[in-house]
Parts: sequence; structure tokens; C-alpha cells
Amino acid sequence: MPPIVERPDGFYWLADGDLGEFGPFETYEMARADRDAVSEEALTPAEALEEAERDLGMVGWNDAQTGEPAEGSSPPHLPPE
Repeated sequence: MPPIVERPDGFYWLADGDLGEFGPFETYEMARADRDAVSEEALTPAEALEEAERDLGMVGWNDAQTGEPAEGSSPPHLPPE
């Protein structure tokens, strides 16, 4: 869990990595609640990829024959006549 620090103007929680700090909050409990809410809402890597693809307008599946996304340069595969 990211740490919570006390500063003269209130409490802050520090994000992982170089993502910064969030606050000020009046109480330690308010900072902890905000930090924990963000942690619970975090997406898994698979969910993040799926959301990014959806935002870009990509279909959520690949062409079984080519392995390419099932749109764009992937031509349709029609059954032989």
C-alpha cells in the first residue's frame, strides 16, 4: 500500500513510482479512504488493455486464421464455393 504522510497543511498519500502525491486531506482516515478507493478501482493489466483497445475502436478478438485483429488489413475468409 502506498504510504500516507503528514504535512503542515494536512495528510497526503504517495502514489507508487513517480506518480506524485494526493491531498491534502483533513484527517489520516480521509487520506486512507481515498487511497484505498483508488486501489480498489485499479484495473488489471488485461482489463486496461481491453479498455484501451475499446477506446481505439478495436474489435475484442483476433482472426483465427491470421492471428491479426479482425478488422482493417485482415480480409474476410469466405467458405470455398
